[in-house]
Amino acid sequence: MTEPGTSTKQPRILLVEDDEDIARLVLLHLRDIDAQVEHCDRGDDALELANRDSWDLVVLDLRLPGASGLDVCRKLREQGNTTPILMLTAKSSELDRVLGLELGADDYLTKPFSPLELVARIKALLRRSSINVQQQQRGGDPCLERGPFSICTQSHTVTLRGNPVDLTSREFDLLLRFAQEPGRVFRRAELLDEVWGYGHDGYEHTVNTHINRLRRKIETDPGEPKHVVTVWGVGYRFQENP
Repeated sequence: MTEPGTSTKQPRILLVEDDEDIARLVLLHLRDIDAQVEHCDRGDDALELANRDSWDLVVLDLRLPGASGLDVCRKLREQGNTTPILMLTAKSSELDRVLGLELGADDYLTKPFSPLELVARIKALLRRSSINVQQQQRGGDPCLERGPFSICTQSHTVTLRGNPVDLTSREFDLLLRFAQEPGRVFRRAELLDEVWGYGHDGYEHTVNTHINRLRRKIETDPGEPKHVVTVWGVGYRFQENP
């Protein structure tokens, strides 16, 4: 049975992992969810494949021969490639995880990881991507007007005072969720559940990193935000007319 909000199209996933044992494990579980998977073990090969073909998801290890996973992530985002990226990182590489999120990765998973959690993360990312594609295929492009923002849900575009804002898929989803209920205070766990599609203790700082990155793109002074404001001890609130 197909989950609500998902496409029946076989998802195409690019797996970039140089550890043969981990790659074999990931491939096994991705094929269990009927995904079409291509595997490579070098960062420079990943860049070529990511730009040559269309993918629904990139599962990207950060420690790679050739270009590093961080380099791959950065270059893809600089080139305007918005394919969702799930990073695989070592447990001790907190700085790399933060850098990866700052560079535009959508989510991360630390090694060693549970195959069940891996599948849950991948399904969540694919589900969001599928919903976005379905919206784009419908007629028209409804836009949500909030103060100086115009957020168009099908073209995935945002303008601020008439000027386009270049957001990643996750940043767009985050801003849209805020704008749907201006004034509401969202706890980090709620944002993980509603934007990322899962809740997991210990991953709230993923939200913090994306909030900081979003602020740098939409706030006049990210250090003194006026639109996405912190409610200390609780979470975040969107103000359309500060």
